[in-house]
Amino acid sequence: MARPTASTHQEHLGHVVFIAAAAAIGGFLFGYDSAVINGAVTGIQKHFEVGPVETGSTVAAALLGSAVGAWFAGRIADRLGRTRTMQIAALVFAVSSIGQALPFAIWDLAIWRVFAGVAIGMASVTGPAYIAEVAPPAYRGRLGSFQQLAIVLGIATSQLVNYVIAQLAGGNVNNYLGPIQAWQWMLGACLVPALLFLLFATIIPESPRFLVAAGRTREARRVLREVEGGDVDAEARIAEIDSVLKSERRPTLRDLRGPAFGLLGVVWVGILLSMFQQFVGINVIFYYSASLWQSVGIEQTQSLLISFSTSIINIVGTFIAIALVDRAGRKPLLLTGSAGMAVALGTAAWAFSAAVHKGEQVTLPETQGMVALIAAHVFVLFFAMSWGVVVWVLLGEMFPNRIRATALSVAAAAQWIANWLITVTFPSLSEWNLAGAYVGYATFAVLSFLFVLFFVRETKGRRLEEMG
Repeated sequence: MARPTASTHQEHLGHVVFIAAAAAIGGFLFGYDSAVINGAVTGIQKHFEVGPVETGSTVAAALLGSAVGAWFAGRIADRLGRTRTMQIAALVFAVSSIGQALPFAIWDLAIWRVFAGVAIGMASVTGPAYIAEVAPPAYRGRLGSFQQLAIVLGIATSQLVNYVIAQLAGGNVNNYLGPIQAWQWMLGACLVPALLFLLFATIIPESPRFLVAAGRTREARRVLREVEGGDVDAEARIAEIDSVLKSERRPTLRDLRGPAFGLLGVVWVGILLSMFQQFVGINVIFYYSASLWQSVGIEQTQSLLISFSTSIINIVGTFIAIALVDRAGRKPLLLTGSAGMAVALGTAAWAFSAAVHKGEQVTLPETQGMVALIAAHVFVLFFAMSWGVVVWVLLGEMFPNRIRATALSVAAAAQWIANWLITVTFPSLSEWNLAGAYVGYATFAVLSFLFVLFFVRETKGRRLEEMG
């Protein structure tokens, strides 16, 4: 057999990068829809004349749907295939985007956000699993990082779109642009990435592991040669995958049972990683930062611009993580991130403790206001360069083959539920004691450090078939 040239190696690697990027558009949808509500929160409150409880419930409604979508996605992906599951998710998201733009009541908007969440939850499970299954081991960490990179790009894009729409509406998201208000255009714009996801999910090949499981070995052979290079011993790889598959049966929730409080230890690690990722309060920044900065005296369009700058920091941190995840390893990045987040969150809590209440208006002294802004950006940087990327990488690769899809579904569902808890409680917590809320997030950052130190195993450089 002829030795592969540098050009052929680059060609197949470029193909793998394209496939991983296409699958990660589901992460873009996750980030876009999660953060686009940030710019619409004020508009929703004024349009429907609702308070913090109704607002928090509506913002968080998508997260409950995401938990449901994540819970069932693994079984759907094992039955229909990874790419078909992504296509279904894209269609549901497209329809729900139109519904979110045209609600006739606050509960109607909440229902459409639940449907959007189901689609995002499905994509959040299927994307990392698919990328892990098509990526060569040497590049799996960096390619798995595409999920989080897509999420942060989705967040940044939504903030930029929100800012542009608000500017076109004269700085007020309740102003009309044509037949509907500006905040409705913000939510309806989600249709565009949904249709892109549908297109790319139709183009990319199916996972070789699913193809082998389905008896489609000819297609599996072709895909393996595309993603691992023409010099790969496709027959040996198929035999290896088939051997693993034959030693197991289709996973169910029963397969996750173990001696550790009813579940396998590795499943608990996945669940707790997911929960800690959310309990540090990262999505408070992306869901509520615009209204938070407005509450301390910053005007609407400027608060949206600050949210966009935070998203840029998020992207920078994500690129740092992508550069380091296969070099430094997963565990060192998590530990560094936990330490940095704890300090930043503690600093933010100190700054918010100086808030002055004058009637319904809350203001911060100039020094504390600047400290709060800096601390928020530092917090996002440490999260993005660690927990934002590494948790998705670990969830895609840490579970044994026999339970990967199902265990990933459970862990992702736990992540969405934790996200929902933080999101639905923040409006009320911030009205009660904003500094206290950030003390709580800082505490979880400290606990996440201890959890990683004692319970998380390094997976750097290991083949998926070695996980056990």
